Amino acid sequence: MQSINLPSKPPSAPHPILNLSFRIFFSAAAIFAIITMVLWAFVFTGHTDIEAQTLNPLYWHGHEMIYGYALAVVAGFLLTAVKTWTGVMMPHGYKLLAIFGCWLLARLGWIAFGLGVTVAGSGAWLLYAAAVFDLLFVGTMAFVIFRAVLQVKQYKQMGILAKLALLTLGNGLCYWGIISANMNMTKVGVYLGFYLIIGLVLTIGRRVVPFFIERGLSIPNAKGVAETVTVRNNKAQDIASLLFFFAFFITDLFYPNKYFLTISALGVAVVNIVRLMGWYHRGIWQKPLLWSLYVAFLGMCMSFILYALQPWLGYNHSIAVHGLSIAGVGMMTVAMMARVSLGHTGRSIHTPPKTVNIMFGLMVLVFVSRVFLPLFDMGHYLLWIMIAQGAWIACFVIFCISYLPMLARQRPDGLFG
Repeated sequence: MQSINLPSKPPSAPHPILNLSFRIFFSAAAIFAIITMVLWAFVFTGHTDIEAQTLNPLYWHGHEMIYGYALAVVAGFLLTAVKTWTGVMMPHGYKLLAIFGCWLLARLGWIAFGLGVTVAGSGAWLLYAAAVFDLLFVGTMAFVIFRAVLQVKQYKQMGILAKLALLTLGNGLCYWGIISANMNMTKVGVYLGFYLIIGLVLTIGRRVVPFFIERGLSIPNAKGVAETVTVRNNKAQDIASLLFFFAFFITDLFYPNKYFLTISALGVAVVNIVRLMGWYHRGIWQKPLLWSLYVAFLGMCMSFILYALQPWLGYNHSIAVHGLSIAGVGMMTVAMMARVSLGHTGRSIHTPPKTVNIMFGLMVLVFVSRVFLPLFDMGHYLLWIMIAQGAWIACFVIFCISYLPMLARQRPDGLFG
């Protein structure tokens, strides 16, 4: 007797924002980027009662930019992309809400600590509670990705999984440093997380940026003729970039040596500048979703050059750090969210909201004001920081106005996603 395979029940969620992870995590990341930067402006100027003896305010800011904002974007991207890469359905509906809930509860603990809220006479208890939810969030995200990759035996994704495991370790070091009153360990955890995020950006960016450029430009022109655009990629560049970046990250974090730092940082910069030359096409300047990714990658290269020059020119190490974070974490994630949100909600990537040029322009202003202007005029350092903070907040306000409505609604084509 012939068996009949009935179609499986289509996926569903109680609200469109819980259909796929990019919807809820991109929305939350954008809102959190505004909240945490506004709060940082108050913490930075001494207008909150944050317990500096429990946690250096600089590490409060660094932790939430990396393990709060950036990791939310990574979760939204990876939990969506892995579905495409493997064909395995990722958490949606209430399962996705549970993963997101862990991220949210951890962030509320850190926000309360930044505001100076105390429990049983100390704000540290808020961070202890946040530790549980933060590690649950990262651990659960890594588990579902690992399970999907193993299910289809896509072992080439193991590099990304290894970075997620190390991010869990880095976050654990941050919390252990807080618990043991070892601020140096917390610093190591923050910087480890930062460089792992940059490593993820370099890895994922190498895959998706050329793909986006080819897809974004290979369309019919005004005469109706489709030009096929192919950009160059090179396996040797991938290996060289990985090796130079690994050497740079180990040197800067664990074994500071100005010669090794300069050689490794310049190596990363040169390899990726050559890579950008292979990706270049004049048509990108007509497409904000493409030039923003290109400029973000270029900003990362410029930041590695700043790292290389810093031991010799003597400017503050944090200038190079902020350059890399603004380009690699700030602009790259905003550009990626703007593009992915359109494609995965069934909208045309060729007609983004008209506000995106302003949004990306503001992020360029953040880079210029926080990185370049202090190099030439430290006398107005506080002013440059305030301009950068204001431009960052304005960028994400525009993102929320432009993208949150589409992230919270069903796809126009009625499909699940």
